[in-house]
Amino acid sequence: MNKSTLILILLFSTAAFSQNETIDAFLEKWQNSKTYLVEIANAMPVDKYDYKPTEREMTFGEQLLHIKGNMDWLSTSYFTNEKFDKKKDEKTYSKDEIILMVEKSFDKVYDIIINTNPESLNEKVVFFAGPKTKLQILNLLQDHVSHHRGQLIVYLNLNEILPPKYVGW
Repeated sequence: MNKSTLILILLFSTAAFSQNETIDAFLEKWQNSKTYLVEIANAMPVDKYDYKPTEREMTFGEQLLHIKGNMDWLSTSYFTNEKFDKKKDEKTYSKDEIILMVEKSFDKVYDIIINTNPESLNEKVVFFAGPKTKLQILNLLQDHVSHHRGQLIVYLNLNEILPPKYVGW
């Protein structure tokens, strides 16, 4: 094997390893994100799941269902061959049902991403905001959860409920 071939093999191996690290880092953070969001969801009393600070905002429960819906859409549409079916759900769910649905959605994303080929993270996909890589969609999955989780923390504080201690990495 010549020196050039060895260098190429090392470069490709390093790139693949880095992408595996990306997925591993995401999954670790994803599990912590799930834990933290579920603690926040449990902290809000059942009678406050319809709370919203202003008329134009979603209720606490709607925020959680919105997070779940976004996780389902992004993970299914961009990391599987399944067609995402976005149905308008008019059903009213209990606090326990919402929390269970959120937990299952987190677990589904985890299962999809752990089985994602790391090399596919560089692939471009069609996205409403323009072409994005799957890595960007992966980052969006976490960013969207964080954004709405922050709103839920404000909802807790406005109700004088101490939010759970932050769970990061």
